[in-house]
Amino acid sequence: MSKPVSQLADKIFRIADTCHVYVIASDGEGGERTGIAVDFGSGLVLDHLDELGLDRLTDVVMTHHHRDQAQGLARAAAAGIRIHVPPIEQDLFAEASEFWRTRPIYNDYVLRQDKFTILDSVPVHGLVPEYRRATFGGVELEVVPTPGHTTGSVSYLLRRGGRTVAFTGDLIHSPGKVWSLASTQWSYTENEGPAMIVLSALQLAERDLDQLLPSHGEPMDDPRAALELLAERLEAYVDARRPHPWDLRRHLHEPYGHLTEHLLNNRSSHSLSYVLVSRTGAAMVFDYGYDVTTGLPGGTDRASRRPWLASLPALRRNHGVRDIEAVLPTHYHDDHVAGMNLLRDVEGTEVWAPENMADILENPLVADLPCTWWDPIPVDRRLALGRSFQWHEYEITVHELPGHTLYAAAYEFEVDGLTVLVTGDQQDGMGQLGERREILNYQYRNRFRIGDYQHSAALYRRVRPDLMISGHWQARWVDDDYLELLERSADELVHHHEQLLPLDELDLGADGVLARIEPYFSTVPAGRRTIFRVTLRNPYPDPQLARLELVTPVGWRAEPAVTEVSLDGSAEHVVEMEAVVQGPAQRRNRLAVDVQIGTLRLGQHAEALVDVIDDRPADVADAETSGPAG
Repeated sequence: MSKPVSQLADKIFRIADTCHVYVIASDGEGGERTGIAVDFGSGLVLDHLDELGLDRLTDVVMTHHHRDQAQGLARAAAAGIRIHVPPIEQDLFAEASEFWRTRPIYNDYVLRQDKFTILDSVPVHGLVPEYRRATFGGVELEVVPTPGHTTGSVSYLLRRGGRTVAFTGDLIHSPGKVWSLASTQWSYTENEGPAMIVLSALQLAERDLDQLLPSHGEPMDDPRAALELLAERLEAYVDARRPHPWDLRRHLHEPYGHLTEHLLNNRSSHSLSYVLVSRTGAAMVFDYGYDVTTGLPGGTDRASRRPWLASLPALRRNHGVRDIEAVLPTHYHDDHVAGMNLLRDVEGTEVWAPENMADILENPLVADLPCTWWDPIPVDRRLALGRSFQWHEYEITVHELPGHTLYAAAYEFEVDGLTVLVTGDQQDGMGQLGERREILNYQYRNRFRIGDYQHSAALYRRVRPDLMISGHWQARWVDDDYLELLERSADELVHHHEQLLPLDELDLGADGVLARIEPYFSTVPAGRRTIFRVTLRNPYPDPQLARLELVTPVGWRAEPAVTEVSLDGSAEHVVEMEAVVQGPAQRRNRLAVDVQIGTLRLGQHAEALVDVIDDRPADVADAETSGPAG
């Protein structure tokens, strides 16, 4: 049997384990001989530290979550080694136990190999900073997103002695080959994973690399040729499963098209992003979700969604953009905002958000809304609705635009002699440019109200834009016939709801919801008091008395248990209700508010979720859990 340890270069070693584990020796401090590992395999590396000339490993950086890379991480944690993981896949490390508890196994249409993750959670010290350099245990690495083998895969670039080496995980096995094609199939009959490898290989091939070190396979000393061959072969593979060829190189290198000289649309993104370019070279982006996408994989977990910045080199190279100064969302949905934090962290871009959605961006679970992003998105500037602001030579007006969601806005500006209105996902342009067909894109859980599209049609008539641009459909040139079409569609929508709902007897609204609890999801230590805000709406035209009872888990205490409040006719009212939260520590405790308005008994009409945590010192909690010695 061959020895598992081999030296590849000065201070770079390879351990043959369930995958290749690479060890990079650092200079150490105080005479201690230390190093870091790229991936960890079964942990075999810990049995060969003497052979490596090391006293200990300080850190391990993971290229992806698969078990052959990571099954020994419990040994790493026990040895005090800091574990750093790709941001997109963080839950498959830190929350692996919860993943296995909740992962659907019946009627399973998720084809990604997410079930090839570790069996139990491990403590994660930090997330590796994509597109940036960071120092781990005295070793500086550049973190490069290289999705394909998994959605969140990354590679690490090490510069030493005038050479640049790339630790590529399972992006590539050998020139023109991958370790696994099966891992790239993320959903039925689609090509998201293989197409992503093409994009990742093309981007990595543009770097000045001297060597590729894969997780499986031998070192490659002609990185550009190896990666170009892989891209070429996988392009042919992707096209073999499509009705028409897909020009992935153009998808990556020419993602932006011109709507006007200074207004660009990102044709590669999901949803569409738009870039307003100043004559100074500064850029403002409207919406930034999934850039240069190859499709959305199955699943709705964090690891199924990949924001990255793949289009930005082309934006600079092809369109003279110097700085991306601000990004503005039309609404809070993940496909419009997922990349904003990364854009801020890497480019220094500020997030400017309309005042009606800023709180949701910063606290995504404060309300029960669909399609929110996992992480808070801090807002640098809140934009007043109905007001204008100046950005370089452009005056931009922010308009409230309820319909697709209650928390949406439109942006009006003039560019290259045209008045443009950015409308997000308000209506579906189902036909080709110029066709007269629109589907109003309302969703009840987005808090759609029956008259919202009449409101937006009136806005369009008032602004009278030359061009309307949306989140998923082609631009619309606007004339009077089109404005009349939208007005008729809005009136028809109201008519349908008036015919189908008993609004003349009881105004339950479009979604039938008369009470909501905020925060919808919260984390509270056991033994603490917490306040819930209940928003009530009176469905009657005349004043009514409302009775609210907070229904809590066993052992909790509502103070007071019952609250009565007078509601004005057709008005909203906010009531604060307090609860004393009790243990044990447990996720997703359910509570509800039982509602009666006048004679209308709604029952447990609204719910909220609470994670209960134990914030006592660990030794105290352990002592109480174990009980007295017998």
